[in-house]
Amino acid sequence: MEALAKKVGKRLKAARARLVTAESCTGGWVAQAVTSIAGSSAWFERGFVTYSNAAKQELLGVRTRTLKKHGAVSEATAREMAQGALARSKGTLALAVTGVAGPSGGSPDKPVGMVCFAWVHKKKLTSETRHFSGNRESVRRKSVVYVLQGVLNIL
Repeated sequence: MEALAKKVGKRLKAARARLVTAESCTGGWVAQAVTSIAGSSAWFERGFVTYSNAAKQELLGVRTRTLKKHGAVSEATAREMAQGALARSKGTLALAVTGVAGPSGGSPDKPVGMVCFAWVHKKKLTSETRHFSGNRESVRRKSVVYVLQGVLNIL
């Protein structure tokens, strides 16, 4: 993960981009991974950990209607998280992660291991849903790696 975070930092710095994170199920792990790299202050702007729905609404502006219609674990919510993070920061690229890390909390429609991602950069918004296997730590770790790889794909 350290090598990936270094690569992300190099790309962000070369692009003169500043990263902002909006995390739910990863609980700040993405921000921790990138800020563990020396010099990250040149390309990391800030991170939001919005575990509860109330935090998503208050800190990122996720709409009540979105949460009621799609739920916290949805691409719609991830997109609003990313857009809200970008709007509430000085960043130029935002990412968002929201999912069901387990071991409980899953449902037939949203099983444990389902994680939704979003990235926004230069007004281009993309989102994806992935299903990861493994225990809670494994799902969270895979989510961090996936969302950082997504940053590389954008840049």
